[in-house]
Amino acid sequence: MIKKLMLTACLVVAACVNGWSCTNFIVGKKASADDSVIVSYSADSYGMFGFLCHYPAAVHAAGTMRNIYEWDTGKYLGQIKEAKQTYNVIGNMNEFQVTIGETTFGGRPELVDTTGVMDYGSLIYVALQRSRTAKEAIKVMTDLVKEYGYYSSGESFTIADPNEAWIMEMIGKGPGVKGAVWVAVRIPDDCIAAHANQSRIHQFDMNDKDNCLYSPDVISFAREKGYFDGVNKDFSFADAYCPLDFSGLRACEARVWSFYNMFSKVTGQAYLSYIQGESKEPMPLYIKPDRKVSVRDIQHAMRDHYEGTPLDITNDMGAGAFKMPYRLSPLTFEVDGKTYFNERPISTQQSGFVFVSQMRSTMPDAIGGVLWFGVDDANMTVFTPVYCNTDKVPASYAEGEGDCVTFSWNSAFWIYNWVADMIRPRYSLMIDDMRTVQNSLEDMYADAQEGIESTAMKLYTQDPQKAKDFLTNYTGMAAQTAVDSWKKLGEFLIVRYNDGVVKRVKNGKIVRPETGNTAPLDRPGYPQEFLNEVVKATGERYLVK
Repeated sequence: MIKKLMLTACLVVAACVNGWSCTNFIVGKKASADDSVIVSYSADSYGMFGFLCHYPAAVHAAGTMRNIYEWDTGKYLGQIKEAKQTYNVIGNMNEFQVTIGETTFGGRPELVDTTGVMDYGSLIYVALQRSRTAKEAIKVMTDLVKEYGYYSSGESFTIADPNEAWIMEMIGKGPGVKGAVWVAVRIPDDCIAAHANQSRIHQFDMNDKDNCLYSPDVISFAREKGYFDGVNKDFSFADAYCPLDFSGLRACEARVWSFYNMFSKVTGQAYLSYIQGESKEPMPLYIKPDRKVSVRDIQHAMRDHYEGTPLDITNDMGAGAFKMPYRLSPLTFEVDGKTYFNERPISTQQSGFVFVSQMRSTMPDAIGGVLWFGVDDANMTVFTPVYCNTDKVPASYAEGEGDCVTFSWNSAFWIYNWVADMIRPRYSLMIDDMRTVQNSLEDMYADAQEGIESTAMKLYTQDPQKAKDFLTNYTGMAAQTAVDSWKKLGEFLIVRYNDGVVKRVKNGKIVRPETGNTAPLDRPGYPQEFLNEVVKATGERYLVK
């Protein structure tokens, strides 16, 4: 999402590291464990209220106009002509399994057109309502900015369907100039890819029309603006429109590196020096994984904090006594006139919502498309199945249940945040209790998937609407089950860890006293290594004499 750019180098680092930022992972169908195309997305923005959006299918009269409001702020931007027919969209997936995600790379600030009508968020949801395939979505999006102007800064989009996935990068042409320059590259079926707030498309094959699409002036415009003066074959979209800076490398490319490192150790080792600033050779746009990648693998990948790598943030002073893998915003700080930073991992507390999209060409769209959806941070939420023809938002995922400044016990967003904010300060003490509930729920949904879809398939052969109704009901039930379980988890945690001690547990239940009103408990105190650091910092101040 928005990466705020400043003029001085120091402020560029601060703004980009602290700016809104999202992460997208992509898995081609031959790289996945079940021949599905898989896409993930986290909407990371402090203060953002996470909910599951829904745009029902509709038919519109000729001449109908549609109001466009900026996705981030709600600001009215203008009107566009409405399509005659629009498709059902639930979250970031439509009824034909088309999925679109994004990450904002910002790029050159002088190319932002504040007079444009189509911002990046509106492009996503309008395209989903008008497209049956990924390629069709690319055409819809590029045609819209050509006709109405592009309001946002530089953007990377993941655009996928059950057969293919593309990365499209787009940036405007400056104030008052309609259109955008862009390039879209198809990810090979046997590969994985990622982007995380830094432009990732460098050189591209202009002669491969099946796997590369681009605006006709993508190079000539860069020449005109003085961003490029070489020969066409050496043109790099990323270098021209989003030159790499420290933030783009360490806060953005590092997340891509971590994803690649999970599934290709050779790639991880080869590019560690790059993300540490010791090499200038950029990572490839896509790689072949060492093994087939599953939906569960991607769910776990979205929970990463660089654990077990040289960028691991759980073992320094910033993690506190209980190895918290989070850092408070802003991520830059000054000491003695020098600017320092904290790592920005894939999983971060400011996420509004997160999903892993599973798109399968081997099934009818209504059954093949599943948006595994969660609100709040991927590490602290439960991915529940949302089928792509769902036409009723689960009550706890609805926009009207609470808002960004109103807590509600009926809101999944606030329930997950309530539990997460209990766990983070004493992370290593409490995380296993959360993981037990999280894993049991996600295992349950994964184990039930085959049976649910088998039933849906039988209903589909009788009447497709029956299958859609069945899956809509299951979607609602799954979401509510997770939220109800999370409420109970919160109640359990608040009792077990009350007052900084830990009540004992047997068979999953807190042990009651045999007599009296004092529960059996343990006093774990602080970890020894933390106490060692306290003594180093305080000397003999607390020495018992």
